[in-house]
Amino acid sequence: MTMNQPSDAERMGRTVASAIHEHWVLFLIEGIVLVILGIVAILVPLIATLAFTILIGWLFLISGIVGLITTIWARHAPGFWWSLISALIGILAGLALLASPVTGALSLTLVLIAFFIIEGIASIMYAVDHRRQLTGSWVWMLLSGIIDIILAGIILLGLPETAVWALGLLVGINMLFGGAALIAMAFAARQPA
Repeated sequence: MTMNQPSDAERMGRTVASAIHEHWVLFLIEGIVLVILGIVAILVPLIATLAFTILIGWLFLISGIVGLITTIWARHAPGFWWSLISALIGILAGLALLASPVTGALSLTLVLIAFFIIEGIASIMYAVDHRRQLTGSWVWMLLSGIIDIILAGIILLGLPETAVWALGLLVGINMLFGGAALIAMAFAARQPA
């Protein structure tokens, strides 16, 4: 390789920057929607918590039913019993969340803690990995990841009393900061790299 030829990493960086530039409007729209939903969730956290719990309940129930149907349909496939058990657990979890969303909110709060930690780490890694392509806006993504990790700590320290409202509030804050990060990234990506 000669000195004038770009490395694979440089080409990949230009490809990523170009893709973000081409779709900056979509990032902007997604960011605006997340900010609006985040504000609504922050203003009415109890309703957001219940809505989130009910939504997750329906997702578990539907995925369990679909899993049960496909498991019965392919009953001669390897792993039948494991698939059957998995489908039944999904159905039971969905029914439990739908029958008692307030109680289910506590269980989901523990899942939310894990989600915020994982998303925070992923956002930080994304920001650090793309700081050259997202000059000036990568700090927003880094901040979003740090906020996610702080939120995980706040919700953990407030358990179990805060589980009823914290789920909706923290999801709202997460959406607000994630949306702001996407808006900043979209505006930075308007100009070609």
